Amino acid sequence: MFIFWTTFICTFLIISANHLRGAPLRITPEEDDNLKMSGGAPFKIALFADLNFGKDTWTEWGPHHDLNSARVMSSVYSTKSNQVYFVIYLGNVITANNVVIKNASLYWDKALSPTRNRGIPWSTIFGNHDDAPFEWPIEWFSQSGIPQIHCPDSNSPFSGCEECGFTRLELMKNEIERNSLSYSKKGPKNLWPSVSNYVLKLSSSDDSQEAVVYMYFFDSGGGSYPEVISDAQVKWFQRKSKEVNPHSRVPEIIFWHVPSEAYKTVAPKFQTTSKQYCVGSIFSEDVASQEGEMGIMKVLEERPSVKAVFVGHNHGLDWCCPYTKKLLWLCFARHTGYGGYGNRDRGARIIEINERPFSLKSWITMEDGHLHSEVLLSS
Repeated sequence: MFIFWTTFICTFLIISANHLRGAPLRITPEEDDNLKMSGGAPFKIALFADLNFGKDTWTEWGPHHDLNSARVMSSVYSTKSNQVYFVIYLGNVITANNVVIKNASLYWDKALSPTRNRGIPWSTIFGNHDDAPFEWPIEWFSQSGIPQIHCPDSNSPFSGCEECGFTRLELMKNEIERNSLSYSKKGPKNLWPSVSNYVLKLSSSDDSQEAVVYMYFFDSGGGSYPEVISDAQVKWFQRKSKEVNPHSRVPEIIFWHVPSEAYKTVAPKFQTTSKQYCVGSIFSEDVASQEGEMGIMKVLEERPSVKAVFVGHNHGLDWCCPYTKKLLWLCFARHTGYGGYGNRDRGARIIEINERPFSLKSWITMEDGHLHSEVLLSS
């Protein structure tokens, strides 16, 4: 009975809060969800990986880390050479397993705020922490007891202090309905429990029907289900790519969070020659890959239009390495957030797309504005 009434009250509060705040609805028709090149200017994308907002929310330093993460994003935007037109939140936007009140949508919104406040459009994919169940710290059961829970301030548009929780679908639904700048999508229902699977087209500055690049987004799992790109997702990509790019004439780039097992095969090893073919600044971790390989890499390798795959997850890696003779590149982003593990300097990977002639470049921008590890991925 208690659980029933708790669920009822939570549902009522969320519906009421949505109604009272007059949340802006997405008004762009789904069929017109195309990004567009701007004249002759290069199109630049910032990848924000592993922000992990909401880490250790019950401590004093947890919320401070969120402020630091927001500062990193603002710094990336302030670097003149970046001129970001689009942002991709590359998974682990929040640390749901540390959000004790389970007001996950509040922390998701906080992570989006620096981008939304600048009027920059974005898209998101899920990582392994975004809908992970709350993990009770063992020290809470010692003499010190459970700390006082700090609810969101009264000016927050979210009710926040309910034991309701948010699944992948709820997080994505909230983001899309409340943000007209979001290009994220829930993806096909038949791919459940995987959610953030969709494709965006970057159109020519002269003709919106002419594609310059197709960008595919995958949910690589983790949290509420295993870290894997399923056979169903592979088949979805095969159907979708054939539909939008039947002759593989348009370049394609891929985004997901947890690296595939293929990353292990190209990972630079210390004291070996393999490192000379890779471009990056930190090579200090073993690749923490998905739990299985269900065929996605074979499909990508056989498709000549696929130029690069971008992932996050490993905070101690920021390299790009060639995977095949056709120069399919496997790239890590740069750890952006202060909420996750590691004490290395934070930053973001930037992707630059030029239309005429076509080229795909990337580099790392650090929080202090320093740029490094530029690599030409396709031309």
